[in-house]
Amino acid sequence: MSFADNFDLSNGFNILRIICGAFFVPHIYAKFYVPEALGTFVAAGFKPPKFWLYTACVIELVLAAGLILGIYTSYVAWVAALHLLVAAVAVYRITGGKWLWNIGGYEYCVFWAVCCAVVAMRG
Repeated sequence: MSFADNFDLSNGFNILRIICGAFFVPHIYAKFYVPEALGTFVAAGFKPPKFWLYTACVIELVLAAGLILGIYTSYVAWVAALHLLVAAVAVYRITGGKWLWNIGGYEYCVFWAVCCAVVAMRG
């Protein structure tokens, strides 16, 4: 598959792969510019929280680039799914088990983890 084929938007798989990567971008931004982001890592029990915030940011930068550009897609997508499942567990701990994303639950993380797993299986 050529690099140009990775951006053929008539291929639904490419759209899913690109959107899985693109959805990391606002979270990367938030880790730098939204003060409450650090509080999430504190509430979830990550120690030291600032280290894990920056580590998550670096991981998400690599995942976003790999998924958007179609580089090592299968491996990157599996790591993305695992990363999102860790985020789901953190959100579960913070919210006491709330499922629905619109009330702060972990549904969003699980949904995107499954999407990334689909990309990994196809990638």
